[in-house]
Amino acid sequence: MKHAVVLGTGMIGTTVVRELAKFPNIQRVTAVDGSQKNIDKCLQVADNPKVTGKLTNLQTKEDIYNVIKDADIAVACLPHSLSVTAVNAAIAAKCNLVDLVGSQFEEKMKLDHQAKEVGVIIVPGCGVAPGITNFLAARGIEMLDEADDAVMVCGGVPRHPLPPLWYQVIFRLESVMGLYTRPALAAENGKLVNLPPLSGLETMSFPEPIGECEAVVTDAHSAAYTLKDKVKHLYEKTVRYSGHWRKMAVLAELGFLDQEPIEVNGDLVSPAKLTEKILEPKLHGQSNEDITVLRVTTKGRKDGVSKTYTWEMIDFYDHDRNITSMAKTTAIPAMLVANWIANDRIKEKGIVPVEKIMIGERFDPFLSELNEYGIDIKFQEGH
Repeated sequence: MKHAVVLGTGMIGTTVVRELAKFPNIQRVTAVDGSQKNIDKCLQVADNPKVTGKLTNLQTKEDIYNVIKDADIAVACLPHSLSVTAVNAAIAAKCNLVDLVGSQFEEKMKLDHQAKEVGVIIVPGCGVAPGITNFLAARGIEMLDEADDAVMVCGGVPRHPLPPLWYQVIFRLESVMGLYTRPALAAENGKLVNLPPLSGLETMSFPEPIGECEAVVTDAHSAAYTLKDKVKHLYEKTVRYSGHWRKMAVLAELGFLDQEPIEVNGDLVSPAKLTEKILEPKLHGQSNEDITVLRVTTKGRKDGVSKTYTWEMIDFYDHDRNITSMAKTTAIPAMLVANWIANDRIKEKGIVPVEKIMIGERFDPFLSELNEYGIDIKFQEGH
């Protein structure tokens, strides 16, 4: 019987807690957060005697170590800034870890040897994107004899979009702002490349009620590293309703997204921080209802014949669980991987991203489990 710890009890963490506690092999789940209000809400939602709450300020390696040192598996639902800290704490505590955050992959890989030495597995970037997108791309490449292209497209869009940006913030605007300003990591001809932010603008469409959208290149995270030698071109793109990226590109071109402070009436002001403050009230929609769209396409040759493999998911707000689609499609993959580790269905050790795990004979069973939780991913083969 296993003890699981969930670090962070926001909407995603609470979903992980509730679903993990339902497994018979999980004896207890500890829900950890720095806010008692969050913990109380999580316990109420989970409504399971196996779940207990623990109030802890999760800011340092020691903080995290102290709450996971007696656990078998932990799931980190923490901000990006605490991701590497959580990985270090898990290694010190000899506790397996599933982390939602996919950034700083190179830094995490430096800890691979240490993780193997203490006999734990750390799975970084295990949500929807990065996460589901990664292992779908890896599976598509695996199915081909020669892989030319792998394009991972994903995005959360409002069910009821409002002008002027046709987008609403579900989590924190701060994390979204990076998409407009950070270079995008990709892979081309076996090498890592950094592409300019807001580049590769492409129009695409999805089934109703979504319709026409546009996407730009964003960070491919671990997939760029792990798949670069297996495919000629690999990119990740983030989807928004048409017009969104173009408008943000104008703001970027005019300097409204620059970090460097400028002087205004004797005060130093960061244009990006000012823009963030102006945009935030305009990015709260009338409803929390959202849609997550995902499309992963791989192209190449199989038995000398050109092949295109496409997986697509259109996921809506989860009224049964009363959570956003983005929270569900992020939480469920992490929760399932954590349970697979707890069940010894995953025996790898070290820093192992999901695209190295959910391929081969594990692919179909994992996709079936996602489907059981309402994450329906459809497959299409073409030439």
